[in-house]
Amino acid sequence: MAVKQYEVVAERLRQRVVHGELPPGARLPNEATLAGDFGISRATVREALRALAAQNLIRTSKGAGGGSYVTLPSVNGVSDFVESSITILSDADDVTLAELLEARELLEVPAARLAALRRSDEEIERLRASIPDEPLRLGTQRQFVYNKDFHQIVIDGCRNQLLAIAAQPVFAVLQRNLARSKLGPKFHRAINEHHRAITAAIDSADADQAGAEMQGHLEFLRPYYERAWRSAR
Repeated sequence: MAVKQYEVVAERLRQRVVHGELPPGARLPNEATLAGDFGISRATVREALRALAAQNLIRTSKGAGGGSYVTLPSVNGVSDFVESSITILSDADDVTLAELLEARELLEVPAARLAALRRSDEEIERLRASIPDEPLRLGTQRQFVYNKDFHQIVIDGCRNQLLAIAAQPVFAVLQRNLARSKLGPKFHRAINEHHRAITAAIDSADADQAGAEMQGHLEFLRPYYERAWRSAR
């Protein structure tokens, strides 16, 4: 498959950003200058800039002080981009549910172990606060918000940015598909019980137990994801 001209230009600009030739906050030359430098049309330059913006490497603003500026990638920005890409792949059936579930286990079980080893009192309080006392009084969407917060805090607690970048998008894609299914009271009660057991293990700084509790939690969720996945398709 032939590489398009705008992709070549985008890659050359990306390399300048990666290697520090264009540091965070730097303003890129205008379209006309870039077109002249690369010997291409302004339309091709715009395509290249759009590709870089989609990767959160630049931001473009309009007005008197407008232009394209280099941005510093953030954990959330990179995770959002990865999540979008995984969503497209899963919708096209290029990524299977089995692969997503396997990836989640490979990421979140070690995250729980690390969170136990690196725990803080503040994180334990946040974990406890993310487990509602009466989940059945909450609407489905609110229950999923609590669930998302709990897993986010565990991932944050491992204090590994790369693991967070990888785990957050996988969790988000699975959560979105599970939210489409009809889940009963038994499910939500069990989720809370699992979360309390994981929290207790992390609070005790017991890495082996934290990993085992997270493993059991994800195994419990598997059949629910499988039913939701089939229903969504």
